[in-house]
Amino acid sequence: MSVGVGDLAPTFTLPGVHGDQRRDWSLEELRGRPVVLVFYPGDNTPVCTRQLNAYNDDLERFEALGAKILAISPQSVDSHETFSGRQGGFAFPMLADTDKQVGRSYGIVGTLGFYRRSVFVVDPEGVIRYAHRAMVGATFRSTDELATALEGV
Repeated sequence: MSVGVGDLAPTFTLPGVHGDQRRDWSLEELRGRPVVLVFYPGDNTPVCTRQLNAYNDDLERFEALGAKILAISPQSVDSHETFSGRQGGFAFPMLADTDKQVGRSYGIVGTLGFYRRSVFVVDPEGVIRYAHRAMVGATFRSTDELATALEGV
């Protein structure tokens, strides 16, 4: 069963990297502020690179709405660190869901076992207020769309 708008967001703790800081991040530690969970299929892939760079370039818009971005994929922390470095650094944590348990709890792992490009907006109380799971395709949700979702939080 997949979680959706109005459901309590499944909590998690995952290892990750942000700049030169490696540590575990949890959804619970961000309670009290909106969180944008960006599930992406893979590091160093064309669409994922464009998506994360777009959100990074627009980070001020997310911050102005009080939101924190967490980017999550099944690659390792080492892979995230290399990917981020190649892009000049992302200004948000990149988390490693190597066993895809978090992806499964959000219903974003497809039938072949790959992540589907998905975004969730979680409100300060931990309730999902926006959910998008891509079925196929090489597009991602725009900053404008996510900002509109955040404005309602």
